[in-house]
Amino acid sequence: MTRFILAQKIGMTQIYQNDKAIPVTVLEAGPVVVSQVKTTDKDGYNAVQVGFGKKRHLSKAEKNHLKGLGNFRWLKEFKIKNDEVGNFKRGDKIDLSSFKEGEKVKIVGTSKAKGFQGVVKRHGFHGGPKTHGQKNRLRAPGSIGATHPQRVIKGKRMAGRMGGDRVTIKNVKIAKVIPDKNIICIKGAIPGKRGELVQILAE
Repeated sequence: MTRFILAQKIGMTQIYQNDKAIPVTVLEAGPVVVSQVKTTDKDGYNAVQVGFGKKRHLSKAEKNHLKGLGNFRWLKEFKIKNDEVGNFKRGDKIDLSSFKEGEKVKIVGTSKAKGFQGVVKRHGFHGGPKTHGQKNRLRAPGSIGATHPQRVIKGKRMAGRMGGDRVTIKNVKIAKVIPDKNIICIKGAIPGKRGELVQILAE
């Protein structure tokens, strides 16, 4: 069965297992509520839409869509198989009970947005020499190519917006699960800042 849940990043800490300190990311995961079940006959594909988090104000369309379920901050869809459609109903709750310590999952999140950055930070350029007639060109990009095309070649690494991208990490180990507190600890770092939405999917 397809297993998934939405979580909110709390921060990082470390826990001890077998006398070893393991760095973990702490997430508040679920419970999520099924807000809609999509089928091939009606929508063209099979998916489950779930809501997570709290929001103070909703639009009229959102209120009608989530009537009787709650004010959810996030709505996300997860594709399911044909034979799994009957396992989900509107209003069902999904919690951490299906996830176990030690298993590997897939994490999907949004990386930290860093704004407009230069080539040294964005691409790891070494920069120019610190001397030999240079004054303020240490972190400059240098030449961006020959003069023939009279344009910048597509894909050229230059300064620009950095971060804020959708990032997927596979084979991430679950270090600890505390179902009664809706807490799950993932080994290592995961993309995003504190308070950011994270999707957890079973491999």
